[in-house]
Formats: sequence, structure tokens, C-alpha cells
Amino acid sequence: MDLDLAPRTSSRPHARAVVDEVERLGTDGRDGLGEAEAATRLADHGPNVLPEATGDPAWRRALGQLADPLIYVLLAAAATTLVLGEYVDASVIAAVVLVNATVGFIQETRALAALEGLRSLALAEARVVRDGRLRTVGSADLVPGDLVALQPGDKVPADLRLVGADDVRVDESALTGESDPVAKRDAVLPAETRVADRCTMFHAGTLVRTGSAQGLVVATGEDTELGAIHRMVSGAELLATPLTRKLARFSSLLTVVIVALAAVTFAVGLLRGQDAASMFTAAVALAVGAIPEALPAAVTVVLAIGVTRLVHRHAVVRRLPAVETLGGTTVICTDKTGTLTTNQMTVRAVWTPDGSYDVSGAGYDPDGQVTRDGAVADTARDAALRWSLTAGSWCNDAGLDHDGSQWLLTGDPTEGAMKVAALKTDVAGVPGRGLARTATIPFDARRPFMATLHQADDRTGVVLVKGAVEQVAALCDLQMRADGTTEPLDHAALSQAVDDLAARGLRVLATAVDVDGSAVDFTPADLHRTDLVLTGLQAMLDPPRPAAAAAIAACLAAGIEVRMITGDHAATAEAVAAELHLDPRTDRPVVLTGAELASLDDEAYGAAITSTRVFARVAPEEKLRLVTALQAQGHVVAMTGDGVNDAPALRRADIGIAMGLGGTEVAKDAADMVLLDDDFATIEAAVEEGRGVFDNLVKFILWTLPTNMGEGLVILVAVLLGTALPILPTQILWINMTTAVLLGLTLAFEPREPGVMLRPPRAPDRPLLTGPLVWRTVLVAGLLVAASSWVFDAALAAGSGLAEARTAAVSVFVLVEIAYLVSCRSQTRATWRLGLLSNPWVVGGIVVQLLAQAAFTYLPVMNTVFGTAPLDLASWARVLTAAAVVTAVIAADKARAVRRRARTPTG
Repeated sequence: MDLDLAPRTSSRPHARAVVDEVERLGTDGRDGLGEAEAATRLADHGPNVLPEATGDPAWRRALGQLADPLIYVLLAAAATTLVLGEYVDASVIAAVVLVNATVGFIQETRALAALEGLRSLALAEARVVRDGRLRTVGSADLVPGDLVALQPGDKVPADLRLVGADDVRVDESALTGESDPVAKRDAVLPAETRVADRCTMFHAGTLVRTGSAQGLVVATGEDTELGAIHRMVSGAELLATPLTRKLARFSSLLTVVIVALAAVTFAVGLLRGQDAASMFTAAVALAVGAIPEALPAAVTVVLAIGVTRLVHRHAVVRRLPAVETLGGTTVICTDKTGTLTTNQMTVRAVWTPDGSYDVSGAGYDPDGQVTRDGAVADTARDAALRWSLTAGSWCNDAGLDHDGSQWLLTGDPTEGAMKVAALKTDVAGVPGRGLARTATIPFDARRPFMATLHQADDRTGVVLVKGAVEQVAALCDLQMRADGTTEPLDHAALSQAVDDLAARGLRVLATAVDVDGSAVDFTPADLHRTDLVLTGLQAMLDPPRPAAAAAIAACLAAGIEVRMITGDHAATAEAVAAELHLDPRTDRPVVLTGAELASLDDEAYGAAITSTRVFARVAPEEKLRLVTALQAQGHVVAMTGDGVNDAPALRRADIGIAMGLGGTEVAKDAADMVLLDDDFATIEAAVEEGRGVFDNLVKFILWTLPTNMGEGLVILVAVLLGTALPILPTQILWINMTTAVLLGLTLAFEPREPGVMLRPPRAPDRPLLTGPLVWRTVLVAGLLVAASSWVFDAALAAGSGLAEARTAAVSVFVLVEIAYLVSCRSQTRATWRLGLLSNPWVVGGIVVQLLAQAAFTYLPVMNTVFGTAPLDLASWARVLTAAAVVTAVIAADKARAVRRRARTPTG
């Protein structure tokens, strides 16, 4: 017999009858494969595991961290200082390169962990029938054609075609986003049926909640649906963040400018008849002065401080640049189940023939109330409500426990919701107390209801029923009123109530009771001979998190669009989105399904994702396509999620955000940031922190670039004029290394600017080197050149020696950098409004820098090493005058910029 053991993409086992699938796989639907045949197939197909991640060897990935323009600038700085014999400075710069390369290597290595997390989902044991006997084997040894037995709590070890099932429900939320456990039944489905709708299939990595089943292995390892996600994760491009892209462009431009200026310096000197050796020294001095050696360290420090602050706001960042990326996010694509919602089914409404009740609270915590028109319900005065809640609670196999910190559910989430609803009233024990269960008719996919027989204290039998509305209503001729009397069932009113509740995206179950049931043989057929009375409806959903609506509103106010992308049903997605006011343009947001998206051409697809805020029944590959398409439109995309199905999009997004409490390890490993409290509101806090981080980075660049360029240009001007160098290369290194650490890095500790969440996101294509920054660089650099040159020339004219004149020029640079640092603390507020101690690091840094400069000027050992000399009072008067004039001009320019910014605010 020719066996068709092709991968899942071509076999489509859900579209064939079981007998045809058994024949295709060459197996036995009762006795399974023989051991010998299983061994042969294992040799042919390989083990049932996902392939290990492959990639460049570690040494190549380590060297790859050096392939960056900014690293080239640093290496050039290290080489020049080494040539100058400044071994300590060269070692410091080399250490910066090493630290940055190490961080990059670690982060790249972590990306491979996402694939390993997926592989671990398939590593378990499985019960398999071989040679007619049930035995336990490692799931890695499963092969196509194996007959696998499933029980509650089992993790499905491979993709299986259902052979037989007894009330089996599977939690597929991690794979498809479906919030309810899915009932499985035998059927022949259309070939194009989507994964989330294949009721005849068990997929690897999902979890059996209730019931038992047998299934034929139809795909293993990489051929499973889990394997398809594995391929998407491994193939999803890990994008550079907006910050790293901007820094790369900034570094490339800076490199070109510095090299060009150094070359001009060398060439002009030679043309003026200077010797090559001295011109090489001048060119090196210019390069050393202009290179911002501390920029990578500053970036790392600013980001690390942001990471630390985020930990206090319940978020852990796995990749440093992700902190800043959040601040530039323009779109948040959020999963629904477990992210916007609690991932805990909750009864929200109860209907009885006499009216409707609202149920407050969320999740499995019984903190809440059942109310009607704002008043707490009195179950003693409404028999229908009392018996409906009793049926939901006692015709129930779920368990609810408190571990000291949270409520935990054992069993079906729907049953858990109904048990919690009863706990919000007094009916959990009245009349439930004393109702000893004596018989059960379990839920079955072909008979979607559950019934239990109880013996009451007076020895009478009580029958409780809950289940699908149509099935329960078919068992009832009567309905119960609030006073306990009965009347004929009003089918029209019942149908209208169901429609109203379903329109709210709620899942609706009916309850019924026979308070004097005395069935001898408690079977489904016997229920038709009881006097069952419909008591009401209970409607539930996975509710939004309490803080989610406010967090979404804050994001919208900050100019960030929020889109829900879920694998759940469209009606459920619409209900949750409406409750959260996800789309401020309407109370009933438009929902597009994955199937509808797949049918659109590229132009229509782009228009659809621009106008639509809610996407439902979306498969993993479609989530990935949505994220990629939004990025193609120029958006900086943050993607949140908690399931295996979210991993590819999490990795592709500019920043992936996983849930720490309810998220799978696969999602956490694929993400850049993990929320410790699983609260969407934490994302708002992270965005705020990210904007503050970017502001502080800009402040550092705003401070360091003009001062570095000023150091380089003062050399160029001296060469052009044919005068002595006002500052030597070693003195430039002194300025750079001390001021960068003692002054510049203190800006990393600046608190966030007020109103940071009231401005729109930065344009993704907006460069670091903006027009205002270029102007400030030119202005401050020019002032520094003029001031230091004047002080240098004035000192020589006054009869000072070359060493003293150079010391005075260095002092001008240091004092102006101190004053300019204070100015750079805020771009939006006047300096005097900031408060002296709002950043004590600045004050401390200034004090230490002044002490270091005093040592540089007056200590004999420093005079010898750096070629400096003590300054007299006249020299200090010239230095302070020059620094004061420069500071005043800078302050006036900042005041002009603040007024202009106030008139035309930008992100």
C-alpha cells in the first residue's frame, strides 16, 4: 500500500473521514501501529521535536557587534589615543567598545531562546496504543499513524485527527487566542477551514481541559501547526530599533564630517609649509576632540536607568533600546485574551423571566455583587434567580481555591464563572447546603448540557441542569417566576433575551431545575420525563482588565493608535473593544476577520488596516502580516501578547511586549519587554518612561556635540590662521573624559519633562540631528572657538607662557560646558524653573569637575603630564569674562527656542 505521510500543508486530515485517514496513514484505528512499524517510521521521519535553532557561530556573532559606524568612530578614537601614547585613555575607549559589543552579543543570543521555548512545548510523555496495548512513550518517539490517548491535563504531543471523544474540551488559547475551551467532535470539514475552527483536530502544544479522546497522529515536529509558528519565529526579521537606526545614521554622518575636517586640517597645514609630523598631530587632535567618545556609554547609561525605573513600574526590559522604542511608538497592536482581558471567564448578566440582573467584578475573585437597577439582589425574594445561581454552582465540576494571594480555578472556565457568580450572593450554600450529588449526566458535544441529581435534606430529589439554551429549553415546558410559581415557557421572550445578550458579545447558557425530581434511572432520556422548569440565563465573557480602558484612553491622548488583534470570535472582540472605547470614532467598532483580510489585495489591505481598529479570528501568520504592513506604512509598532500564536509578531515588531504572569515562555522569550503584572496600564507607564529616556538622550547629544565640535574646530582655525594650537591633543582628551563622565552622564538622571504624554509621538523618520540641534551645535561650537581663542591670544599678549595660555583655553571650555550643562537640562523650560536639587547628580558632578579642573591647573604632576601651568588672577578674570559672555548668549538663544516651541509644540 502507498502511504500518504506528507506534511500537514498538503494532507488536510480535517477534510477527510476517520476511516479514510486511517487508510491513508496505513494504521489501525483500534490497535494502532505495531512497534516494528513505529520504529521504521521514526527512522524515516525523525523525532517529534522542533528543530534546534541554527545560525552563525558565537565567534562570528561576537565580531558582528563591531560592524557599526559608531563602533568605527570609537575604534578610531582608541587608535589615535594609542598613537599619542595615551594608553589609559585608549584602554578606556576600548573598554567602551567591549561593553557595547558584549551587550549586543547577549541580546542577539537571547533571540535564539524564543525558538528553544517553542521546542520545549513538545517535550513531554504521551500515552499511545501500539500492538493493541496502551503504553507510555516519550512524545519525541511519536510518528504519523500512532493512536494517542488523551486525558484531562494532557498537553497534546502532536497534531492529531480525532478518532473518538467523550466530552472533550481543549484549551487552544495559546495557539489560536480562543478564550473558551473548544469542544471537539468528529466531522468532515471543508479543506479551507481555519485552524481555530477545526473541531476534529488536536494541535500540538494545546491543553486538554475536560473529557477523554483518542486521535491519530497526522503531523509531527516541524510539520505541526506549532512547527509552522516555529518557522515564522525563526524567519521573522529582528528589526533594528528606531534609536539604533538613528544612531547609526548619526554616527555615519559624524564620521564623514570628522574625517573630512581632519583631512582639511592636514592638507591646509602642508600647503602653508608646515611639516607633516606637526600637521598629523593637529589632525589627530581635531579628530580626538570632535569624536564623542562617551556617546555609547551615555546611551547605555540612559537606557539602563530607564530599565531600572521601569522595574519599579512592573516591567522588565530584555533589550536596552526597547526602553526608548516605547517612547516613539505610534501604534500598539494588542492581543485581547490575557492582555486587555483577565483571561478568566466572568458572568456579567443573569436573566430571569421577571427581569435582568447585572453582575460586577472580574475574574475568579468572588468580590462583586448581583444587582438590579443599582440595588443589590435579594435572592430570598427571587426564586428564579436563586435556583439559576444554584444550578450554575452545583451542577458544576470546577474547583475554586485561594492560595493566599489569588483565586485559582481547576476545571472548565465557564463552570468557574458560574461558581463565582453564586459566591457573589448567599446561594452558594442556600439552598445548595445539603444537596448531596447522587448522579451526573456529563456535558457532551453532541448533547451540550450537564445535569446532576441531588438528594435534599428532606430526602427529595432535586435535578439541576445547565447548558446550551436550545437544548435546555427543549427539556422545559415551564419557566419560574420570582415568587417561585411556574408558568408556560415564553419562547419569544427567551429568544429575545438570548439575542440581546449575544449582541453584547456574551456567551449565554441556560439553567433549569426540578425541585421534586425523583427519577429512578438518571439518563438523558429520563430528563424528558421530569418536570424541569427554566430558571434563567447566565451570560459571560472574558472581561477587560479594570485599568485597561483608562490606559487605552491615555495612549490615544498621547497620539498612539491602539489596535486589537485576536484569534477570538468577532462578536467577542467587538464587545470587548466597545467596552474599552478602543475606537474613539464610534461606539460599535468595525471588526475585520482574518478570512476577510486574506481576501483583500495589497491596496485594499493597506486601506483596511489604516481604518480598522479590531481584527478577529486572526491566525499567527496574519498577525505577522499586519505588523509588517503597519511598519511599511511608517509606523513604529509595539505588539503585545501572551500566547504561542503571538511569538512571530512579537519578534517582528519594533518592540514586543509579553505578559509575565499569564504569558507562555515562548512569548516572553520572543519579546523585548515583559509586564510583571500583565496589566495593559503598565504599557502606558512604559511609554511615558520611554519618552523621558529619549528626551535625556537628546539632552546629552545637545550638550556633547557642540562642545566636541568646538574642540575640533579650534584646532582647524589655528591651522588655518597659522598660529600655535590653543589646546593639545592630551588636553582635549582630559576635557572629553572628565566632562563626559562628571557632567554629561548626569543628564541621564534628569526627571521626565512635564506633559510628556500630552504630545504626539515623534515622527519615526525624524533624525537625531534636527535643524534646531544643528543650529545649537554651530552656535555653541562657534562661541567656544571664539572665546577660547580670545583667551589664548590675550594670555600670550599679556606675556603669559604657552602652557599658561593653553591652560586658560582649556578652562574656558570646562566652565562653558558646566554652564551649558545646566542649560541643557530642559528644552522646554527656563533654567531657573528647574530647581537646584531636582537632579542632585548635576550639582555633585559640577563640584567634582571644578575640583578636578583645579588639580589639572595647579598640581605639579598634572602640569607635567598635560603641559599645563597655574593661572594668575588676571588669567582667571579673562576666563570668567569669556565664559560669562558665552553663557549669556546661549541663555538668550534658549529663551528664544523655548518661546518658539511653546507656540509650535512638536513630538
